[in-house]
Amino acid sequence: MNPVDPKTRMARALVSLDGLSVGDSFGERFFVPRELAQSMVEQRDVPRAPWRYTDDTEMALAIVQVLEDHGHVDQDALARLFATRYRKDKNRGYGGTAHDILQKMGLGMPWREVSGEVFEGQGSMGNGGAMRVAPLGAYFEGDMGRVVSEARASAEVTHAHPEGQAGAIAIAVAAAWACQWPDTRGSPRELFDVVLDLTPDGATRRGIEKARAWSLDASPSSAARELGSGQKVISEDTVPFALWCAVRHLDSYEEALWTTVAGFGDRDTTCAIVGGIVALSAGAASIPATWRSAREPLRRRV
Repeated sequence: MNPVDPKTRMARALVSLDGLSVGDSFGERFFVPRELAQSMVEQRDVPRAPWRYTDDTEMALAIVQVLEDHGHVDQDALARLFATRYRKDKNRGYGGTAHDILQKMGLGMPWREVSGEVFEGQGSMGNGGAMRVAPLGAYFEGDMGRVVSEARASAEVTHAHPEGQAGAIAIAVAAAWACQWPDTRGSPRELFDVVLDLTPDGATRRGIEKARAWSLDASPSSAARELGSGQKVISEDTVPFALWCAVRHLDSYEEALWTTVAGFGDRDTTCAIVGGIVALSAGAASIPATWRSAREPLRRRV
């Protein structure tokens, strides 16, 4: 069951946040010419510090702060905090649609209106809801129904499209399941089954089904070609590959991140997603101390 003690829940969320933010900043350092990035991956050449985190971490920090203050996803508070953090530092790699949404929220426009009007009223099916949500899954671990509803609520603030919300649900469920894995040590592939049971039908879910069928012995590059690795910056093109990388290395944060970045694509986001999950399954101590110190200090509250 989900512990009543909010300190216990927050401690789990902070482990995931640490994994997410280190992964995000690690992956961001591979946005260099392709030949150089390929050489860095092949040689396991750890990037030089400092590692600057991106909007993936900035928005995850907002979710964690809202959970700390409210104990649930207060959507109005989350929208205000997204806008506040954006206003204080706009140079975190936000995408064009995110800039538009967050600027309007900062001007006081209702988040439902702003989120719902993008892409000709369809809403965003981007990977932003998924990239920031792993700490939420850790926070509500033990109550999968709550994980699903809170993940959907966290994504809806900026992603009105069901696919954008499905990606957030899938990653939050994976993170919640990863919390339990050190005790059960079941088959890593069980993660796919639990996620598929709870992810709404659609393109993202179909991509996860494809990821489940893809051999864990395959190369990361072949998995990225088959599943997508975030090049389209949408949920269906990002979440399946990230889950495949996490399942492949549930017991090793370092191996999981090297596998993920080898897919290139939207490498800060895929590494953020995988880092937020695997820090929970492999444990906080699995994050290399040198990597943690390379990441710039987190601005926990604003």
